[in-house]
Amino acid sequence: MKTKIASVRGAALVVAGLVLATPAFAAGAAPHIERQQWSFSGPFGTYDKAQLQRGFKVFKEVCASCHGAKFLAFRNLAQEGGPGFTEDQAKAVAAEYTVSKGVDDAGEPVEGPATLADHWPSPFPNEQAARASNGGAYPPDFSTLAKARAGHRGFPNFVFDAFTQYQEQGPDYIYALLTGYEDPPSCFPEDFVGNYNTKFLGGSITFEDCKGEAHLTGGPIGMAPPLYAESVEYTDGTPMTVDQYAHDVAAFMMWVAEPKLEQRKQMGFRVMIFLVVFASLLYFVKRAIWRDVDH
Repeated sequence: MKTKIASVRGAALVVAGLVLATPAFAAGAAPHIERQQWSFSGPFGTYDKAQLQRGFKVFKEVCASCHGAKFLAFRNLAQEGGPGFTEDQAKAVAAEYTVSKGVDDAGEPVEGPATLADHWPSPFPNEQAARASNGGAYPPDFSTLAKARAGHRGFPNFVFDAFTQYQEQGPDYIYALLTGYEDPPSCFPEDFVGNYNTKFLGGSITFEDCKGEAHLTGGPIGMAPPLYAESVEYTDGTPMTVDQYAHDVAAFMMWVAEPKLEQRKQMGFRVMIFLVVFASLLYFVKRAIWRDVDH
């Protein structure tokens, strides 16, 4: 009896600790990230090919000038489950870029037009060059960024996410970051260097506003606001707004990070059906074998 009481008390303390810690975490430890609507969320989610094509356009014309995507091959653009480009379209995109082709007989580096087998070239030859061109900041590679970043949901939200199979905190955070730029408050510290972004998780600082109230901000962030209305031309009639650009490029980054998402979810559904059928067969076999045995 004493052991059971101790176990109940221990569980109660754990739950109470989580509940009490949640408000502090949400209010002071990290900016709040709103949950967005994505076509690929949920157990039956799929990528929107039109959105991926728009997101690729934003990435190519805006993001690729600073960020690489070393795990993205040009052939992936034409593969199933991706943006839906034809092989000729993917070849045309690859031909726009020059990549290393090894060395010649004299040991000199050789460059040539990219092919479908080549990967997306980095805009900088090395990290030192990238930092030198960006004021000391290093633009992260886009290959797995949508899986490596996430908005903090806290308790009990992460429990609900587990049951609903919501795994899109990465795109949520990328969208929030791209739309989170604001002008610094008038009472912001004069020594603030960088760009003010309320959703950046990389370097949070606390300051006091004009009323003496403490606030947490995600700044400073080295990246200036990359998106502006009508900066990228859409030809399908989609609104050319910062909000739309952010949604599209975040979805594209999710596909780059997990190009086999649709196949994974289809396989997961088949596995669940198999387990249900298998468990049912085991139950009826057990009933058939042990039906005459007195328990």
